[in-house]
Amino acid sequence: MRGASVYIIVDPDHVRDNPQPHYVNPADVKAITDWVKAGGTLLLMANDSNNCELKQFNTLAGAFGIQFTDKSLNMVKNDNYVQGEVLPGVNNPVFKTTQKMYLKEISALTLKGPAKSLINKEGDIIFATALMGKGRVIAVGDPWLYNEYVDGRKLPSAYENYKAAEDLVKWLLKNGK
Repeated sequence: MRGASVYIIVDPDHVRDNPQPHYVNPADVKAITDWVKAGGTLLLMANDSNNCELKQFNTLAGAFGIQFTDKSLNMVKNDNYVQGEVLPGVNNPVFKTTQKMYLKEISALTLKGPAKSLINKEGDIIFATALMGKGRVIAVGDPWLYNEYVDGRKLPSAYENYKAAEDLVKWLLKNGK
């Protein structure tokens, strides 16, 4: 990871996706944690527990005070988009220009220090951040940045996933905390 400023891990495989998944192990946790402490920015994008491996992934997330849970949120039925609505809130430090996002089938998060909630919905944590050493982490229980949810073909225009993706990238690439 030497020379990298941002590291992104998306939707960890489980045996249904890959008969030989490469789970996070203690050496990975140490290397990634050391890299974050030295100034790296880590983005963790899991999925709901039916669609990704969380147990081993949580060994890494837990190093930053974050746990992806088996509680699934925003279980959208058909095209009832309002069920997937996520509101970042005013003055959100990451999603500065975004008012409404769409995420479905999200793993809720639980937190302990140093992690802090970034976006909540109905009492559940959807996005979290953590500062560690010179680096930082952002975590979300859904890999929501894929084609049909950012390209304007599927979602109603009220959902600003493309704008949210731009906000996230700017935060990821920003120097310092």
